[in-house]
Amino acid sequence: MTIATLKKTIPVLVLLLALFTAPAQASRDDVRITSVGWTDVTVTSELAVAILQSLGYSSSNMMTSLPICYQALATGEADVFLGNWMPSMESVARPHFDSGNVIQLVPNMTGAKYTLAAPAYVVDGGIKDFKDIAKYGDKLEWKIYGIEEGNDGNDIIQSMIDTNMFGLGKFELVASSESGMLAQVQSFMREKKWIIFLGWSPHSMNEKIDMRYLTGSTDETFGPDDGTATVYTNVRKGLPEDMPNVARFLKNYVVPVGMMNSIMVTMHESPEMKARDAALDWVAAHPEMAPKWLEGVTTKDGKPGLAAFMTVLEARK
Repeated sequence: MTIATLKKTIPVLVLLLALFTAPAQASRDDVRITSVGWTDVTVTSELAVAILQSLGYSSSNMMTSLPICYQALATGEADVFLGNWMPSMESVARPHFDSGNVIQLVPNMTGAKYTLAAPAYVVDGGIKDFKDIAKYGDKLEWKIYGIEEGNDGNDIIQSMIDTNMFGLGKFELVASSESGMLAQVQSFMREKKWIIFLGWSPHSMNEKIDMRYLTGSTDETFGPDDGTATVYTNVRKGLPEDMPNVARFLKNYVVPVGMMNSIMVTMHESPEMKARDAALDWVAAHPEMAPKWLEGVTTKDGKPGLAAFMTVLEARK
């Protein structure tokens, strides 16, 4: 191992120890959810934590980067990941599925979207498809804006650049946080500057930004059907056997895209509102959802799960 490699490895190991050493010693009554800092995954994770806690489990949500999420699941340091966006995460997740250390349990959201996007005026100006991007490289300052480093979407964009796919070899990937990228997009839009960025749905960006998704995605990029995605629940090896009641809840826990869009719009309009509160408010206003999620699910000590959750929900009023 070179000194340069060692310098890169030590911080990752330290972060893993800091995040997961204590939870690794937890009992089977603990349900450790790991997540990335995307709004939709945060909402689904925080709502799942609230429901599991109402059932008597000591549940937590540990937010980190995507590679560390999968490392934690693979080593048994975390139990659940609710943000497996497919097919874009194929290269990151598939090795863990193939090893048997991580299980792709069930789809929790269908009809999602994950691909390159642009302001409507850019699309109207000529960039409608991936193959159009390079024609307007000068107007785009030869940059494509992604989110945090290590994200699968960034990896796809970088691969497109590295292989000169669609003639993108001269472009530079600009990595940032979700909020940083969206701030950059909005800043450019105020001046009618051209920009290409990583977009997805559900997300409040679809409501607050006049944007369009580009066509042209392939199996080698964001998948067929122009980046249409399915989000899966992943669990560590052994969880269905160790925690059958929790596994039953996770199999029931399907989140409609419309629900997620509504929650994220609420969060955008009320920035002080936490993801868990916004999600619980939505569930309280849509009483048809909880019975679906908690069908056949009990509390940790065997009592009706729906009644326990509804008691907690009512107490918030």
